[in-house]
Amino acid sequence: MSQREQQEIGKASDKKLRVGTRGSQLARTQTGHVRDQLSDLGFDPQEVILATRGDQQQTVPIAQIGNDGVFVRELEKALLEDRIDLAVHSLKDLPTAMTSGLEFACVPPRATPFDVLVSKEGTGLSDLPVGARVGTASVRRRIQVQAIRPDVKVVPIRGNVDSRLQRLDNDELDAVILAAAGLERLGHEERISDVLRPPAFWPAVAQGALVIQINSTNHRVRELLRPIHHPETYLATVAERALLSALAGGCLAPIGSWGRFEEGKELFLGGCVLSDRRGRIETVTATCSSKVGDSESAMLLGRQVAAELLNQGAQP
Repeated sequence: MSQREQQEIGKASDKKLRVGTRGSQLARTQTGHVRDQLSDLGFDPQEVILATRGDQQQTVPIAQIGNDGVFVRELEKALLEDRIDLAVHSLKDLPTAMTSGLEFACVPPRATPFDVLVSKEGTGLSDLPVGARVGTASVRRRIQVQAIRPDVKVVPIRGNVDSRLQRLDNDELDAVILAAAGLERLGHEERISDVLRPPAFWPAVAQGALVIQINSTNHRVRELLRPIHHPETYLATVAERALLSALAGGCLAPIGSWGRFEEGKELFLGGCVLSDRRGRIETVTATCSSKVGDSESAMLLGRQVAAELLNQGAQP
């Protein structure tokens, strides 16, 4: 083999990227968007599907599988063992404590961060009939539904987006609550009946955002991801995750937050802590804003909102 041929093979090898993803349709679709962007930059991204505990135990409540990381640990292990070059996650699934040896290399632009209601008759949450069966497995969503509509029945459900919609279509439910981002990415926007926005209904921390995680020693991949990084999404989610961390909450805790930039570098961050432990629903909310230009100032804002929530009596 000539030296030129060896160089060409080396160049082709440098372009290949092993992209780790979960096997669900939504995860693969999200990863596909990232792969398309990498292809546009001249790389050859190759999908590597890995099953996580959360995917393998679809009939078991997530809280019984583990408190944190049930959708990411297998991908993180593959990164540490150099079986993949990068992993694409839903950022809301990542614990606030970073796994040693790994880092976030890129946060692409965020999709719609809110929850939505999909109902059989196209009616909104406020207009559902008394006794309507509303499907969700999330404690955060359940408490907020019951705060707005104590006269409906919340039904615990798990599974992927399509299986949840199928239960609605099979008349097992009257409505389901899902993340807007998932429906948008799968092309189901037309099924949205009601968009649930703060301050009435708070989304999960970092909902709608993706993150690309890498091995901390992989400097080459870190650099090549820079063109698809979105600083405003990154800083908003840093603030939201700092709030969650300060409240000692995991990704399953009934805590909501949403950060948004307005007028340049002014980041508005709101948060909500929900509880029904005393036999009644309690909701504590707080909002602050600050000029934010780096991750340190974003974290400070998150801690500031968390402190205000605690000062108001929030009990995460």
